[in-house]
Amino acid sequence: MKCRILDGVRHFLIYGKRGVLLNVSLFSSKYINIWSILTVGIVLTVIAPNFVILLQFFTEPADQWDHVRQYLLPDLLKNTGLLLFFTGLTTIFIGTSLAWLVTAYDFPGTRFFKWGLILPLAIPPYIGGYTYHGMLNYTGVIQTTLRDTFELDLDQKYFDILNLPGAVFIFTLFLYPYIYTMTQTYLETQSASLIENARLLGKNGTKIYFSVVLPISRAVIIGGTSLVLLEVLNDYGVVQYFGVPTFTTAIFQTWFGMNDLASAIKLSATVMFIIAVLLIGERILRGRKQYSYTTSRVHPLQKKKLTGRKKWSAFFYCLAIFSIGFVIPGLQLVSWMMLTYEKVVTAEFWTLLTNSLIAAISGAAMIMIGALVIANFTRLNKSLPAKALSKMTILGYSIPGAVIAVGISTVFIYIDNVLAALYEQFDMDGTLFLSTSLLILIIAYAIRFLAIGFNAIDAEFDKAGTSFHEASRLLGKGSISTFFKVDLPMVKGAVISGFILSFIEILKELPLTLILRPFNFDTLSTKAYQYASDEQIQEAALPSLLIITLSALAIYFFYYVLKKERS
Repeated sequence: MKCRILDGVRHFLIYGKRGVLLNVSLFSSKYINIWSILTVGIVLTVIAPNFVILLQFFTEPADQWDHVRQYLLPDLLKNTGLLLFFTGLTTIFIGTSLAWLVTAYDFPGTRFFKWGLILPLAIPPYIGGYTYHGMLNYTGVIQTTLRDTFELDLDQKYFDILNLPGAVFIFTLFLYPYIYTMTQTYLETQSASLIENARLLGKNGTKIYFSVVLPISRAVIIGGTSLVLLEVLNDYGVVQYFGVPTFTTAIFQTWFGMNDLASAIKLSATVMFIIAVLLIGERILRGRKQYSYTTSRVHPLQKKKLTGRKKWSAFFYCLAIFSIGFVIPGLQLVSWMMLTYEKVVTAEFWTLLTNSLIAAISGAAMIMIGALVIANFTRLNKSLPAKALSKMTILGYSIPGAVIAVGISTVFIYIDNVLAALYEQFDMDGTLFLSTSLLILIIAYAIRFLAIGFNAIDAEFDKAGTSFHEASRLLGKGSISTFFKVDLPMVKGAVISGFILSFIEILKELPLTLILRPFNFDTLSTKAYQYASDEQIQEAALPSLLIITLSALAIYFFYYVLKKERS
C-alpha cells in the first residue's frame, strides 16, 4: 500500500497540473457527497438551539418578563459588566507578567514554573471558590489558626469573599492560565530581535514589557482574554455560591424557580447579544496590526540571568501565584478528603464516577467524530461556503452552557411533541422521552465543545496537506477508503489530544450537566456542587480532587507533548 501511495505521489508531482485539475473537479463541482451532507447536518445541529433562541426573542413576552426586565435586568447587566471588566484586567496583568518572566529571564525554578503555572487551570473556578470560602470562614483553617495560635480574633468582614470582589479573585486565580499559556507560547516562538534591540538600547525589563512585549503580543492577549471572559459568562457555580446575580443564575432562577421558560429564553438571547458585542470588540481591538519577521534568521529569545534581589523577587512572585492558585487549595482538598473519605466512598460514589466517565467518553467521542467530518470536508473543499461552515463550529464554545441548555431543550421538547403519537404506539412512558434522556446531554456537550476537537484536527490536517490524499484518489481509492487508510493515520495524534481535551472539559462542565442530566443521573461535578450548596464542603473534596487530578495529568501530558513537537 505504501509503495502504491508513493508511486501515486510521484505521478502527482510529475503531472502536477493534471492533479490539481482533478482535485478541483472532484471536490469543487461535486458538492453533494457524504462529507458535505454530514458537515451540513452537524453544523445545523450546532446552530439550531441558538437560532431558536434568537427567533423566540422577538415573540410576545410572558407576563413575568416585565418584572424580570424592570427589577432583575439592571443588576444583571451591572454585575456581569463589573465581573468581565475587572477579571479581564487582573488576568491580563498576571498572565502576561508571568509569561514575560519565565520566557525572558533565568531564575530559580524557571523550568518548573514554565509548566507549573498552567496547573491552576486544572481546578474549575467553582471548586476553587468552595475551597477558599471553606478555608476563610469562621471555622476554616485560617481563622482557626489565628485564634488558637496567635490569639487573634479579627472582624469577619476581612475574611468574607462571598461577594463580587471575591468572585473576581476566584476567576482571576483559576482563569489567568488562558492568557499566560498563549502569551508564553507566542513569545517563545517569535523572533527575539525586537526585545534584544531594546536591551541594547539600554531599556530595562519593565520598560521592555510595557513598550515592546505588550504591543507585539496584543493579538494573543486579546484572544486569551476573550476565552477568560467567555468562561466568566458561562460560570454558574461561583456566582451562585457567592450570591452574585448574573445572567446564568437568572436563567436558572426564571426557568426552575419561576417556571418561566419564555423569560429564560429572552435572558439567553440577551447573553448572546453580549457575546456578539465581545467577539466583534475582540476583532476591532486586534485590528490589522501584525508583527512579522524582518529577517529570515529567527531564533528564540536568550534568557537573561537574574541575580540578587531581582532573582528572588521573580521566584517568590511565581511561587506565590502557583501556591495560591494550585498548592493551597489542593492541600486543603486533600485534608478534607482524609476526613470524609469513608463517608463519601460508597456504592453511590462509584455510580457517580461511572456516570461521569460515560458522559465524558460519549461526549468526547461524538465531538471527535463531528470534528473529523467537518475538518476533512473543509480541507478538501476550499469554497467560501465550506469556510463559513468551519467557522460556525466555534459558535457553541462561545455560548454559555446555560444558554445552550435553554436552546436545545426547546428544540427537543418540540421534537418530543411531534413524536408523541409514535411514543403512544410503543407504550413508552412519558411524552418527553428524548428531552429527558442522556442523549440530549451528550449532544449538548458536543455542541458546546466541538470547537476544541475541530481546532486540533484542522491544525494537523494543515500540516499533513493533501498530497497523500490526492495520490490515493489517483490510484482509484474512494473518499471513505482514503480517509480511513490514509488521512486518519496522519492525524492520529490530534485525534487523541482533542479527545482528551474534550474529555476533561466535559468532566468539569457544570451548568449544562445540572440542567440537562436525566433524573437520578449525577456526576462528579454536580455532586461536588450539591455538597457545597448544602454546606458540606469537606464532603465535596473527593469528587473535586478526582476532577482536578485528571485535569492536571492532562495538562502535564500536553505540556511535554508540545515540548517534544517543538524540539
